[in-house]
Amino acid sequence: MSACMDLPGIPRDADGPVFAEPWQAQAFAMAVLLHARGVFTWPEWAERLSAAIRAAQAAGDPDDGSTDWRHWMDCLESLAVDRGAASVDDLAGRRIAWEAAARRMPHGRPVVL
Repeated sequence: MSACMDLPGIPRDADGPVFAEPWQAQAFAMAVLLHARGVFTWPEWAERLSAAIRAAQAAGDPDDGSTDWRHWMDCLESLAVDRGAASVDDLAGRRIAWEAAARRMPHGRPVVL
């Protein structure tokens, strides 16, 4: 059994976990919330994500699905900053806080800020 199968709270469908990690589900939820609040439209999201993936692939990123969530987060962060929902400093502070929390958490436990 894989490690992600043991983690609580990961949504599942008939094929198994929908998200490999809890943070991916949270990132998805943030995108849905920002859309619901009118920060961006789904066509804007799709265009921005497609552009991020194309740029990454042009720079040598593999097209094997292993970096999809990195592109998702880059897209989410850039839209949030561009639309005034967050600042670069806000995001940098959260990244630093998350990294510090991750270092404190025992292996296999969710990171709590």
